[in-house]
Amino acid sequence: MYVVMVDDNGRYMDEEARWTLGQFERFEDAEAACRKRVDLCLREGFVPGISASALVNYYQMFGEDPFIITQAKTPRRFSAWDYAKQRASEMCVYMEPPA
Repeated sequence: MYVVMVDDNGRYMDEEARWTLGQFERFEDAEAACRKRVDLCLREGFVPGISASALVNYYQMFGEDPFIITQAKTPRRFSAWDYAKQRASEMCVYMEPPA
């Protein structure tokens, strides 16, 4: 069983802001739910011309930080921040000025 919890980056270390997104039988489903939450937050902060680094900064200040809890013997890892960096680069690739 994989439980997806969500913290609010804007309320760092505030466990009262934490909420449960859902329970999933497979890691892949839990990870997909996490990715969807991060994607939603990135879309909220996206404006034409924004750089990937600015979008990541927005996410880290105001976005949601989903994470996976499991009792699996060999747990797999999901990092919302790492995923946000990857997705911001993909979203902003055409917006970056040429080097």
